[in-house]
Amino acid sequence: MGRAVSECLASEGARVAVLARGQEALEATAASCRELGSPDVVALSVDVGDRVAVERAFAQLDERWGELNVLVHTVGPGAGRLEELTDDDWDTAWRVGTMAAVHCARAAIPLLRRAEWARIVTLAAHSIQRQNPMLISYTASKAALTSVTKNLAKSLAADGILVNTVSPGTIVTASFTEGLRPVLEAAGLDPADPHDVMRWIEQVYHQPADLGRAGRPEEVAALVAFLASRRNGYVTGANVNVDGGSDFV
Repeated sequence: MGRAVSECLASEGARVAVLARGQEALEATAASCRELGSPDVVALSVDVGDRVAVERAFAQLDERWGELNVLVHTVGPGAGRLEELTDDDWDTAWRVGTMAAVHCARAAIPLLRRAEWARIVTLAAHSIQRQNPMLISYTASKAALTSVTKNLAKSLAADGILVNTVSPGTIVTASFTEGLRPVLEAAGLDPADPHDVMRWIEQVYHQPADLGRAGRPEEVAALVAFLASRRNGYVTGANVNVDGGSDFV
C-alpha cells in the first residue's frame, strides 16, 4: 500500500520521498513515481523502527527540501496468534506498528510546520474495530497508533496540520497474496483475485465485505491522497474505513 500511495501522489505531481528497508522495492517504487510525473523522488533505505535511522533520513530531507507538506505512514507488523507470539514478537509489533510512526512523526513535524500547509495520514486496520485472533499483536499496535494519531490531530490543530487515520479492510497486496498463496490455492482459490479472497475470508472468518470482494491498494491510496491534500480542508482526527462495507463503526 505504501507503493500505491507513493504512485498516487506522484501522479498528481507531488515530490515523493519513499522510506523502506528493501532496496529493490525502493528502486522500483522510485522509478515508477518518476514515470508517473513526480518532479523529485528520493528513495531512502531506512528501518523506521530505528529512531536514529529515521532522524538521519529526515535530516536528509530537511537538507534537500527544507520543509514537508505530507507525512504518510503505512508500515505494519506481522500476524500471529497469542500462543504463537513470544515477548520479542510483541516488542517487534509495538516497535513496527506504533513506535515507527512516532519516530517518523517526531522527525517530520518540524518540517511540516515550516510548510504553508501540511497533513499527516497513518494507516491502521479495520481489525481494531472487528477483532481477528490471527492479528492480536498487529491489532494492538494499530489501535495504539490510532490513539496517537487522534492525539496528534488535537496537538497540531493550532498549527493548521490535519491528521487522520485510514483503516483498510482486506486488501490484496503483494505481501498478502504471497503470504496466503498456499492456503488459498489449497482451497482452489486465486490469492490475487479479490472475489476469491473474500470467499475465503467468509469461509474462515465469517466476516465478508458487503461488496463481495477484497480491496485493491490503489483504492486505499486514493483516499489517502485526498486526506493528504489541500483539497481536504476540514477533516482531522478521523478514522476512515476502506473496507468494502465490512464494518460501519
